[in-house]
Amino acid sequence: MRNSIYILLAVLAFSVAGCATTQDLKAVRSELNQKMEEKLAAMDAELAAVKKNAANLESMRKGQANTAADIADLRDNIQQLRGQVETLKKDLAVNTKKEEQAFDNLLLKVNFIENFLEIGKKDIANDTPDKNGKSTGTAVAKDQVKKQDKEKAYSAAYQIFKEGNYDKARTEFQNFLAAYPDSEYSDNAQFWIGECYFFEKKYEQAILEYEKVAKNYPSGSKVPYALLKQGLSFLKLGDKTSAKLLLQQVIKDYPNTSQARIARSKLQEIK
Repeated sequence: MRNSIYILLAVLAFSVAGCATTQDLKAVRSELNQKMEEKLAAMDAELAAVKKNAANLESMRKGQANTAADIADLRDNIQQLRGQVETLKKDLAVNTKKEEQAFDNLLLKVNFIENFLEIGKKDIANDTPDKNGKSTGTAVAKDQVKKQDKEKAYSAAYQIFKEGNYDKARTEFQNFLAAYPDSEYSDNAQFWIGECYFFEKKYEQAILEYEKVAKNYPSGSKVPYALLKQGLSFLKLGDKTSAKLLLQQVIKDYPNTSQARIARSKLQEIK
C-alpha cells in the first residue's frame, strides 16, 4: 500500500511540475495494474485455502457422523447376537430333553426287538428233533395246551405294555409270574414290571423290580438290561454315585453288549 501511495505522489508531482510524459504515466499504470493483480492473486489463494480448510472440516464432521452411525450399528448387532445366544441356549435345553426322551424310546425299541428274538430262539429250541429224529414238540404234545396258555398270557400282557397301559400291564405280568414262576418268560415278565414303573416315572419302585431280575433269574438274559435300567433310574433320581457303580458293573460284566455301549455313553455324560 505504501508503494502505491508513493507512486501516486510521484505521478502528481510529475503532473504539477509539467515534466511527466505520457510514457511515464503508462509505466506507472502498468506497475499499478501488476501490483493489483498480484494482490488479487494472493487473495484468491488465501480464499482457496480457506475453502479447502472448510471442506476438510466438513469432511471430518461427516466422517465423525459416519463413525458414530457405525458404532450404533455395531451395538445393535451385538445386542442381536446376545439375543440369538440366549435363544440357542434355550433351544439347547429343549433339545437335550428331547434327546433324553429319544434315548429312552430307542432303548425301549431295542428291548422289544431283542425280547422277540429271544422268544423265537426259545420256540426253535423247544421244537428241535431228538436223537431218534422225532420232534420234541410232537413228543410233548400233552403239554402243548399249557404252553399255548402260557404264551397267550405273556403275549397279552406284553401287548398291553406296548400300548402304554402300564398299570394294567404290570398287573398282567404279576399274574403271569404267579401262574408261571419258572417259565422261560418269567425273567422277561419281571423285567417288564420294572419297565412299567420306569415309564410311569416311579423310579424307586422300578429299581426294586429290576433288582428281582438279577436276584431271582441270575442266569437269565435280562440281567444286563435290568442293571442298566437300575443305573438310569438312580440317575433320574439324582443319585449319580449309585448310577455310576451300576453302569460300571454293566461294562465290566457284559463288556461286548449294547447295554455296555449305552452305559459308557451315559458315564461320559455324567462326567
